[in-house]
Amino acid sequence: MMQSEPNETGAILDRVMTAYDDLSPQLRKAAQYVVDNPNEVGVNSMRQLAGLAGVQPNTLVRMSKSLGFKSYEDFREPFREVLRRGIDSFPDRVRWLQHIGEGGSHGRLYGELADTFMSNTETLFSSISADDMKEAATRMIHARRVYLLGMGSCYPLMLGFFYVARMAFDNFTMAPQQANLPIDDLSGIGPKDILLAATYRPYRRETVEAARYGQEQGATLISLTDSRTSPIALVTDILFAVPTSTPQFFPSTLSMNALLEALLAFLVAESDADSAARIEAFHRKRRDLSVYWDGDHE
Repeated sequence: MMQSEPNETGAILDRVMTAYDDLSPQLRKAAQYVVDNPNEVGVNSMRQLAGLAGVQPNTLVRMSKSLGFKSYEDFREPFREVLRRGIDSFPDRVRWLQHIGEGGSHGRLYGELADTFMSNTETLFSSISADDMKEAATRMIHARRVYLLGMGSCYPLMLGFFYVARMAFDNFTMAPQQANLPIDDLSGIGPKDILLAATYRPYRRETVEAARYGQEQGATLISLTDSRTSPIALVTDILFAVPTSTPQFFPSTLSMNALLEALLAFLVAESDADSAARIEAFHRKRRDLSVYWDGDHE
């Protein structure tokens, strides 16, 4: 399974996921918190992190040793180093957030939202690489068919992705179509196809079942999800871990939308002249049919 973390902490998280199924329940609980919250490892003491994870401090020690580290501090050090390298950008961000947060409680919420949105986007693009994006785009271009799967709030994201991608490519399709179940539209999926699936907590059963079905049929599964322990991440071929934290009550889709936009750019960058011709023909037809507003000619 291809992961999307190029640095040393990413290698550690890969090691955690490789050992995940063999860990005891308590060690698995600690490992899941670390995987989902890697930044907390560098900023908190062992006791504080254990409290956040809901385990005993010694559990973190045992987890570290089970992964081949001599101590918890050896395990923690790469995460602290990542924070040290990135600290230069913090003061400017703090000063800006303090400025927009001077308006009282609503201003504070506004600042928290801005901070979270920027942090999510930073985390997303620091945890994936251009090679990951190119790999996913190249596979999609050469696939017989690319099925786009998203339910709930993920559906409009995938629909927007499909709307733009179809201008250049003719091998993309939505699953589900209107009034269908996802599984209805995957009946012909096979080894030459790709399933691009998106879900986050609370995970949609239809998406999980359809993703597993697609992979059972030999299709390549590309997962957009919020955790390496997500039910579709555990069975995926290519994983993009997408931050969804937000002060509001429902998971944020901003980073997932940003990832899809970036993937569109890589798809076009890796495509041939035929794709450019299709895009040009698409817009020429719309102009000829007066689909676009042109106020100067009214």
